[in-house]
Amino acid sequence: MGRVYVNEDVCIGCRLCEVYCKLEHSATRDLVKAMKRESPALLPRLRVEEKGEISFSTRCQHCEDSPCARACITGALTYNREKGMVEFDEERCVGCWTCVLVCPYAAVNRDTLNGKTLRCDLCGGEEIPACVRNCPNEALSY
Repeated sequence: MGRVYVNEDVCIGCRLCEVYCKLEHSATRDLVKAMKRESPALLPRLRVEEKGEISFSTRCQHCEDSPCARACITGALTYNREKGMVEFDEERCVGCWTCVLVCPYAAVNRDTLNGKTLRCDLCGGEEIPACVRNCPNEALSY
């Protein structure tokens, strides 16, 4: 596995990475149905930040020394050295949000509807994550 890198010089803040993240994790994998009809509404596992003329997307960095995994009281988050990523066991998550508080990148989000955490999973092991595949300016690389 790898990491998603951002080139802020060419990111225009179009948020297509958020759209394709939602689509990749939707039940239908159909853009219109995923964005307009799926209930509950889908949440992206990354977010676009903007400050003046600078835009960039932020997501889980899959830190080898993962503060989120170390802080997880149930073991729902674990770092898999073989895959080089933080894995999430949704069944073990109790929604305590400790991982949200300790992430130095503010990349772990709260899914308050389901009482679980939400973070980038690199599209479940796809060769190239959906956000990278679909970035029109190639601002994201993997």
